[in-house]
Amino acid sequence: MPQDTKDVPEPQAICSPITRSVIYIVATLAAGEAHAAKVRAWCEDVAALVRSVGKRVPSGNLSCVCGFSASAWDTLFGAPRPAQLHAFREFGEGERRAVATPGDLLLHIRADQMDLCFELATQLVGRLGDAVTVVDEVQGFRYFDLRSMVGFVDGTENPTGREAVDFTVIGDEDPAFVGGSYVLVQKYLHDMSGWNALSVEEQERIIGRTKLSDIELDEAVKPTSSHSALTTLEENGREIKILRDNMPFGRPGMGEFGTYFIGYARSPAPIEQMLENMFVGRPPGNYDRLLDYSRAVTGGLFFVPSASLLEQLAER
Repeated sequence: MPQDTKDVPEPQAICSPITRSVIYIVATLAAGEAHAAKVRAWCEDVAALVRSVGKRVPSGNLSCVCGFSASAWDTLFGAPRPAQLHAFREFGEGERRAVATPGDLLLHIRADQMDLCFELATQLVGRLGDAVTVVDEVQGFRYFDLRSMVGFVDGTENPTGREAVDFTVIGDEDPAFVGGSYVLVQKYLHDMSGWNALSVEEQERIIGRTKLSDIELDEAVKPTSSHSALTTLEENGREIKILRDNMPFGRPGMGEFGTYFIGYARSPAPIEQMLENMFVGRPPGNYDRLLDYSRAVTGGLFFVPSASLLEQLAER
């Protein structure tokens, strides 16, 4: 529901414009109260580090979003816990499965230059020191006209402006955490040889959009198993949206081609429903055929406190 933004604490940079470069970092907490205290103190430093590094290239659009898993929140900050924060829920089975992987802390660092992302990541991780262990780090890049690794435009249906805030920023439903958000991340690896062996028409039916012009296929011809169909949610006649900031990544020499999915919402429920539709099917068995060529290798759910609460967490 729309909310009065005058009364909302300043969110972190969830709705920042899409940039050319990104670094995603997922880390686990080291055991012990000394390490926990170090992470709590670090919360107060994040915004200052972003400002310091960003000032070096004012036009670089540097930002950072910091999130915490359910177990990390309990360890670091205790009660109260954000109302809908829980462990990542797995969906599917066998080769087609949305897997949960270790992760207590998420950093989503964006800028128009990779050197800015790199410097900020160095400073943030350096301050944390032995209090965390980085378990996944991905450097992503803008691919031509916002194309995904499989060649289609990504994020076309993202909400913008006020609508983006309404769909991503927590309001009165959780008064202690107004201005916060939830974020779900997954790293996907693609079978590009298999994908590229398909005709463009076959690819378009799997995605549900035209490849060149990025126009959604007519409902009369779009398969119900298409990615577009299964990730479109409606409630009481209104489409429920999430904010995606996916980026391609890869190492061609190693045969690695991937997409890092990152979705923000004011509740994890719509993102989880999308994953259930994709991996299990709607109805069951009518799954997302893109998963025949894409495999999720990580998965995590995190809570993103408002910018003001992030600084206050240093005293929790």
